[in-house]
Amino acid sequence: MTNESFFYQALVYLATMVVFVPLAKKLNLGSVLGYLIGGIIIGPAILGLIGHGGEDLMHFAEFGVVMMLFLIGLELEPSLLWKLRAPILGLGGLQVTVTALVITGLAILFGLPWNQALVIGMILSLSSTAIVLQMLGEKGQMGSAAGQSAFSVLLFQDIAVIPMLAIFPLLAPQGAAVSEETTSLIAGQPAWARTLIVLGAVTGLVIGGRYVVKPILHIVARTRLRELFTASALLLVVAIAVLMTLVGLSPALGAFLGGVVLANSEYRHELESDIEPFKGLLLGLFFIGVGATIDFNLIVEHPMLITGLVAGIMTLKFAVLLGLGKIFRLSREQNLLFSFALPQVGEFAFVLFSFAGGAALLEKDIVSTMMAVVAITMALTPLLMLVFEKWIQPRLGSAADQADREPDQMDERNPVIIAGFDHFGTVVGRFLRASGVKTTVLDLDSDRVDLLRKMGLKVYYGDASRTDMLKSAGAEQARVIVIAMATPEKNREVVATVKKNYPHLQMLVRATDNNDAFDLMNDGVLRIYRETVDTSLRMASDVLEMLGRRAYQSQRAARMFRRFDERSLKGLSAYRDDKQYVNVMRERIEELQKLIQADAYTNMMIRDAGWDRENAEERN
Repeated sequence: MTNESFFYQALVYLATMVVFVPLAKKLNLGSVLGYLIGGIIIGPAILGLIGHGGEDLMHFAEFGVVMMLFLIGLELEPSLLWKLRAPILGLGGLQVTVTALVITGLAILFGLPWNQALVIGMILSLSSTAIVLQMLGEKGQMGSAAGQSAFSVLLFQDIAVIPMLAIFPLLAPQGAAVSEETTSLIAGQPAWARTLIVLGAVTGLVIGGRYVVKPILHIVARTRLRELFTASALLLVVAIAVLMTLVGLSPALGAFLGGVVLANSEYRHELESDIEPFKGLLLGLFFIGVGATIDFNLIVEHPMLITGLVAGIMTLKFAVLLGLGKIFRLSREQNLLFSFALPQVGEFAFVLFSFAGGAALLEKDIVSTMMAVVAITMALTPLLMLVFEKWIQPRLGSAADQADREPDQMDERNPVIIAGFDHFGTVVGRFLRASGVKTTVLDLDSDRVDLLRKMGLKVYYGDASRTDMLKSAGAEQARVIVIAMATPEKNREVVATVKKNYPHLQMLVRATDNNDAFDLMNDGVLRIYRETVDTSLRMASDVLEMLGRRAYQSQRAARMFRRFDERSLKGLSAYRDDKQYVNVMRERIEELQKLIQADAYTNMMIRDAGWDRENAEERN
C-alpha cells in the first residue's frame, strides 16, 4: 500500500484526530490546537506522512468550512440579521475598513503598487470564522459580550468577501493574463463582465434557494427516507460550492448565503442535523491541513521577514480591535478577550490569495509568503488564547476593571452578605428581600452592577475576596455569607478569605458540578449548592406528574433523590482521583434506583391519602 493510497491517507488523518485532539483537550489546549499540532507533526516538516505539503488535503478539507458556513447561515434568519445590523455594520464594518486601510497604507509605504496593497489590506482584514467560533463555543463564551461582538465582526467579514471578489477583477492590471485555473465561466472575460457574472450568480442563488430548493426538499421529505434527505442536504451544499467555484466566488461564502436563504424553511432543523456530523469531521481535516501546509522551508529561508509580518499583522489587528472594543464600550476584560480572539488572518485568505494570484493581481512569491503568514497566524491563535486565559486574564482582567472603577463605599450592616449577583445570586437576593431579610450585595461586574441598580436593586461594586471589602461590607457583624461568584476559582478565593479573617461567618457556597463540590469539600465547606440540581429535579418531578404520578409521590421521590445524592457526594469525594470512582458511582446509581422504586411501591400499597388525588396514577 503506497503512501498516496486513499486508505493509507484516511488512516493517517483519522489517527491524527484520535491521538492529538484528546491529548490537547486533556491538557486544556482545546481541539483546534490539537488538530493544528497534529497537522504539523504529520506534515512535511516532521514525519512527512502527507504528500504535497498537505495541499491535496486542503482542497478536500475546505469543504468543512463550506458546511460550517452553511450551518451558520441556517441559524441566521433575515429578521435576526436586521436586528443585528448595528453591531454587524458598525463594529464589523469599522474593523474591516480600518484594518484594510491601515495595512494598505503600510504596504504602499513599503513600495507595493496601490492596487496590490489594497488587495493585501482587504484580505488581511479578515479573521478565521472556523477557529474563533470553535474556540469560543468550546469555552462557553459565545453568549458573552466579547463572543457576540466577535460573531458580529466575523459575520460582516464573511459577507464582505462578496464585494471583495467582485472588486478584485477591476483592480487587475490592464492586459494581465488571468490564470485558466480560476474558473471556466469568467476566464478571459473583461472585468465588467466578470463582475456581472458574480453578481448574477449570487442573485440566482438567492432566488433559486427560495423558489426551487424548498419545493424539491418537500418532495424528498415525502419519501420518508432519512438517507435520501441526507443525500439531498449534501447535494445542496455541493451544488452551491460548484456554482460558486464556476464564477470565481468562495464556495464557503455561497454556502453561507444559501443557509441564510433557507433559514426560514421548515426543513432547517433537519438540514442541520444531517450536515452537522460531516461538518465536524471535515472541519477537523481543515485544521490538520492548515498545520500541514505551513511552509517551514520558506520560514527557514526568510525567518526575519516571516516573523516580522506575522508579529506586525497580529499586533496591528489587535490594536484596531482593542480600540474598537473601547469605542463600543466593552468592559476591559471582555475587550481583551475580543481582541485576543480575532487578530489572526482567516481561512478565506487562502481562497482570496489564490484568486488574486490567478487574476494576475499578485506575484507568485508574494502569494506564497502571505499563505505561510496566514497559516502561522491561525496556528498561533489557540496559543494566544491560552496565554490570555492562564496568565493575562487573571492578572489584568478583574484588576484592570478595578483600576477603572474604585470599589463602592458601603455603610450598611446587614445579617447576610451575598458575594456574586449573576443569575444565581440574583434569585437568592430577590427571595431574601421578598422575605424581609436585608442583605449586602457585592459583585465584580461593573456593567451588571449599574444595570441592577437601574432595576431598583441595591448592589455594590467590589471584590469579595479582599479582606478590606468584606470588612467594609460588614463581615464582622454579619452572620451568613452566600458565595455565588461566576467562577469556581473566585468562589474558592472568597472561601479562603472568609475562613482566614471571618471564621464566624456561616458560608453557603455555589458549585457548578461535582468536581467543583469536591474541591469545596476539601476546603472545609459544609454547605454546598450545585446550581443545576434543584432545577433538574423539579423538571424530572414535573415529568412524572405529566405521566400520571401524584404530585406528592413525584416530589417525595425528588426529595429522596436529593438527600441520597448529597450523602453520596461526600462519600464519592474520596474516590474522585481513584480508578474505583466509576464502579462506586455505578453502585450508587443502582442503589438509588432500588431505593426510590421500593418507596414508590410502598406508597402504592398504602394508597396514601396525599393531596392531588385527581392526578392519581392510572391503573388497569
